[in-house]
Amino acid sequence: MIRDFAYLDAPTPLAFAHRGGAARGDENTTEAFARAVQLGYRYVETDVHATADEVSVVFHDSTLHRMTGEHGRIAGLRWADLKTIRIGGAAAVPRLDDVLAAWPQIRFNVDVKADDAVTPTVRTVDRAGAGDRVLLASFSDTRLARLRILAGPKIATSLGLRGVARVRLASLANRRLVLPPTVVAAQVPVRYRGIKVVDRRFVDFVHRLGLQVHVWTIDEVTEMNELLDLGVDGIMTDHVDVLREAYQSRGHWPSDR
Repeated sequence: MIRDFAYLDAPTPLAFAHRGGAARGDENTTEAFARAVQLGYRYVETDVHATADEVSVVFHDSTLHRMTGEHGRIAGLRWADLKTIRIGGAAAVPRLDDVLAAWPQIRFNVDVKADDAVTPTVRTVDRAGAGDRVLLASFSDTRLARLRILAGPKIATSLGLRGVARVRLASLANRRLVLPPTVVAAQVPVRYRGIKVVDRRFVDFVHRLGLQVHVWTIDEVTEMNELLDLGVDGIMTDHVDVLREAYQSRGHWPSDR
């Protein structure tokens, strides 16, 4: 039985707009999120860092250059300076609390990208009363351990890299495994460093643990269908139109999304 968290209260397979739909180029912006929601997405994957004055902000990279052409690290700037940066006249870096407030019906998969963002992010989610519609994620198992302690037992989390490796090895050996109680999903690539992660054995084993399998970042319709045939519970994509069409073709896109 899948662990009972409000975050997972939608029919599977879930459709995640990765960074709001990064294929358009304006990833992790309010404009990107708005487009995804308009298409009918109810799950959005995003990333957070923290400013020098501990404001949790939505941005993937630790530096501004790739997305804005500006120099500087997120962690080295105060919010008052960061909020003035624009791309095409629009704010380049939104605050997490503003994003949560703008879409109260949306579930956010929040990848915490830096250690100094742990406390500001948990504090923001708590102040927004958004614990039932946020999943906290990270590649770092150490960071996830801190997130779980601070967030408490009611906020869903996913597995880090070491956690996924443990699950994969346990699936191959058919070995029992005990995981933290707030873990609701293994969020994984199809392959990692050339090694296949997602196959039928892995999906079935994760389901026996009571978890869902969410796969990133899938942009080709053929691979989407192969994963759905395996029984994965969610797919993250940069190409939000493509995933929507793939789900619609299989009857997975409810009319009220």
